[in-house]
Amino acid sequence: MLTAAVLSGNSESCSALQVSLQQTGLVHTVRGWTGPLLSHPSQGEGIPDLVLLDIDADPAGFFAAAANLRRLKPTVLIIAYSPIQHPDSHLLLQAMRSGVQEFVPKPVDPGTLREMLLRFIREQEVAVARAQQKLIIFMGSKGGVGTSTIAVNLGVQLAKAGRKRVVLLDLARPVGHVALLLDLRPRFSIRDAVENVERLDANFFGGLLVHHSTGLEVMAGTSHPEEWEKIPGGDLVRVANVAQSTNDFVLVDGGVQGSGDSAALLQTARAVVLVAETSVPSLWAIERRFAAIVSMGIDPSRIRIFINRWRRTDDEALAKLEKNMKHPIFARIPNDFLHVSHAVNSGAPVAENHNNTLVTKYRQIALQLAGIDPNSTEKRTGFSGLFSSKRQ
Repeated sequence: MLTAAVLSGNSESCSALQVSLQQTGLVHTVRGWTGPLLSHPSQGEGIPDLVLLDIDADPAGFFAAAANLRRLKPTVLIIAYSPIQHPDSHLLLQAMRSGVQEFVPKPVDPGTLREMLLRFIREQEVAVARAQQKLIIFMGSKGGVGTSTIAVNLGVQLAKAGRKRVVLLDLARPVGHVALLLDLRPRFSIRDAVENVERLDANFFGGLLVHHSTGLEVMAGTSHPEEWEKIPGGDLVRVANVAQSTNDFVLVDGGVQGSGDSAALLQTARAVVLVAETSVPSLWAIERRFAAIVSMGIDPSRIRIFINRWRRTDDEALAKLEKNMKHPIFARIPNDFLHVSHAVNSGAPVAENHNNTLVTKYRQIALQLAGIDPNSTEKRTGFSGLFSSKRQ
């Protein structure tokens, strides 16, 4: 079921179109947006799955509103409902450039509207399924639990042992540390990608990356907290989509501080990895973060709990965590403070310094993410390894 809004300058027409959308049987919530066109959405209000523009004799204002909505949420379906029965090529070009995907003449035919929405739903299902094969998002329960370290080392192992094309997007707030952990000197950052999102294609995107000797490609994060004020959340989805077009896997270091637009990115992820350690504040926070993500509509089967710096003495507390969440822990990453600390301080992955239990663990998890049997050099068919509930 979809969410929708009707943007109109006429309250009576707006109400009629709301009814038409509800009668398709495919929409469960329809908002009426009237008044100044560019005042929608209001502050703190989310953007629905589709917006129907009730265009009057002057379409320019509606097209400007459409362009703004598209910038805020690139995946929104925008339908122009117009009194013009046969729009000329100039008007259609204006509509297309503003982000309008469908142009429907008045009066609306309920059957045509339903077919349009069904086609959109099918396209969205295909897009989500395709994205879920590649995008893996890492998020921490709190600061200092090692989210960036885990994302970096799994990315390195996917690139090396998995022999995959892997890019790591550093979206951690308030600043990113991925480049620092790999001793890289990036010229560009995620801000450069967002500022040029209208012309961002595979070639442009590749030019913004910095290459690590292990084969991992990195899109550096922001170096100043205030830069996030100029980065619309909706544009991050577009950047992630471009990344997926040329890579086998796209990893995202989402840090701890989410944003109001994080749901759009999470919806497209194959897996959401929540990282915690066995401390009271971290376990308390991971329960609440898990519940918050599920409340966004994310399927719990796609959420993976990682416990970092694990010791066997932690198992009693972790059993209680699993019982409270009614959700299994996917991976326990051994505590190896000396080796991890050395790697972090030297700006290198753990894998490049020591062939120890921790490295083996990272390699096993990475191969699961790639769908490769750790006990065999032959690639598995499918990607079921990521979703195995077997305790690590």
